[in-house]
Amino acid sequence: MDTPSEYPLLSQIDVPADLRQLDISDLPQLSHELRQFLIESVAKTGGHFGASLGTIELTVALHYVYNTPRDQLVWDVGHQTYGHKILTGRKHLMNTMRMSDGLAPFPKRGESDYDTFGVGHSSTSISAALGMAIAAQQRAAEQPDEEAAKAIAVIGDGALTAGLAYEALNHAGGLKTDMLVVLNDNDMSISPNVGAMNRYLARLLTGPLVSGAREGSKKVLSKTPPLFEFAKRTEEQVKGMVVPSSMFEELGFNYYGPVDGHDVEGMVAVLQNMKNLSGPLFLHVVTKKGYGYRFAEEDPLALHAVSPFDPKTGKSLKPSGSNKPTYTKVFGNWLCDMAERDERLVGITPAMREGSGMVEFEERFPERYFDVGIAEQHAVTLAAGLACGGQKPVVAIYSTFLQRAYDQLVHDVAIQNLPVVFAIDRAGLVGPDGPTHAGAYDFSYLRCVPNMTIMAPADENECRHLLYTAYQLDSPSAVRYPRGSGPGAGIEMEMTPLPVGKAEVRRKGKSIALLAFGSMVSVAEDVGDTLDATVVNMRFVKPLDTVLIDELAASHDHLITVEENAIAGGAGAGVMEYLATTACRTPVTLIGLRDEYIEHGSREELLTRAGLDEAGVLAQVNEIVKR
Repeated sequence: MDTPSEYPLLSQIDVPADLRQLDISDLPQLSHELRQFLIESVAKTGGHFGASLGTIELTVALHYVYNTPRDQLVWDVGHQTYGHKILTGRKHLMNTMRMSDGLAPFPKRGESDYDTFGVGHSSTSISAALGMAIAAQQRAAEQPDEEAAKAIAVIGDGALTAGLAYEALNHAGGLKTDMLVVLNDNDMSISPNVGAMNRYLARLLTGPLVSGAREGSKKVLSKTPPLFEFAKRTEEQVKGMVVPSSMFEELGFNYYGPVDGHDVEGMVAVLQNMKNLSGPLFLHVVTKKGYGYRFAEEDPLALHAVSPFDPKTGKSLKPSGSNKPTYTKVFGNWLCDMAERDERLVGITPAMREGSGMVEFEERFPERYFDVGIAEQHAVTLAAGLACGGQKPVVAIYSTFLQRAYDQLVHDVAIQNLPVVFAIDRAGLVGPDGPTHAGAYDFSYLRCVPNMTIMAPADENECRHLLYTAYQLDSPSAVRYPRGSGPGAGIEMEMTPLPVGKAEVRRKGKSIALLAFGSMVSVAEDVGDTLDATVVNMRFVKPLDTVLIDELAASHDHLITVEENAIAGGAGAGVMEYLATTACRTPVTLIGLRDEYIEHGSREELLTRAGLDEAGVLAQVNEIVKR
């Protein structure tokens, strides 16, 4: 695929230093080749697609103007960095994207010197780039002959909904540190149309004439405060008539743009002007998600992240698979059914409507649907406020994203004992997105919180009933379930509350009792059949079924807990903690996620690597028996 005839310019680029040898007039052609290479690569491997297509020209311009990796380029989230990976020495590895032992799905410091900051969650880029900028200036102060390295943060408009981004903007503006924040705005509805006038204004505002006049007038007028304030207000008002600059100017940034993010030569000109300016700078770049690939432009949401597809049609090549509903679908159906029964129900999501299965709910109950954007902290406290007002909030959130709202969960929900239901999706190992998205800790970080009830369904039917059980409680609760489908249990439409804190014996055996939580129940059943062991579907992580645990400890030689969560502080640790308060002498062994990060790959591969598939659990149990 990567041959000189197909990609005559791209084939010459191994690292950005090669890119900087090109004439600026070559950059449009290079951008075209890079986009085509990206389309062909992702068509074979799958991955984050639309966002990367939209940042091709921006990526080329940034690496062309700045001396990366000495100048530090920090990407937010990382969905848009496939072009960056191709230009920074990883072109030949694109066929391994998101695969086991292949390229990581996001920027990763250990993978390349050009990946200056590891990401996966949003809104971290400005904080990280500010830290790098301060460090660079401190190093330069120690070595006066050396110019400080530049720090550039690239953040999407969606990521600006998170408070962390504004905390960093506020701090950077106050410090007046030299850095550049690039806003990749790919939602045309919130931005002015980009054309020749805007491009002209951007070049004019960043050029030496205007910038020099601005700085010179500041020095002169600063001695006459009334004139200085008048000039400052006039400049802001004039710019405010043509560009949405006021907010960023108030935060202490000099705002430039908007500029056309698909005019690579124009962006190079703007960036070259801005490179020599001092202080905190903000460049507003307007792009189109999926740009240059018709199917992605027409449906950017569907082609945000893709499985392997036919580049000629945009259609997925992935087999249709089983007819089993995913846990996400089970939740979405329950949410709609519950909303029909109870007008107090409100659904909240931090920008994950599709991922959390809330599309139908939004369509049917729009007045009770709240997408707060990438603002997990606000989502949880909003739910607390709604609960105080007599509503019944359900927060649909990924396990790894709930980590970002932990203080709100404790302080605003749990301490006040408010009836908020947390529907926790993507629990355990999620697969290709890697450790940044693995829900490996929710049992651990929820179990220590007073007033919380924590549930882990063994199958799709139990998921529906446990969600209903959680909804009936007058206190905080969480139902956590993995990505994808379960074992395929038939779903009963009539919702039945299950007794809180009561487990279910799935199989009676001898000697060994396997106490399994959630996704590990079906695995434990297979192991139990092989070893003639007792198998228990624990259902509740908190409160535990201590009566049953006492019975099992008295009647078995060994208790073994199995969970898809970190062993440290997890559900098994809860069992062991309880037994430590009794006179029990029955040994207990914990099986779960070890104290390490598990890299990307398919979910099945990762479960095998973690020893949590049937063969892995069986091997661990046999080893325990031998000891």
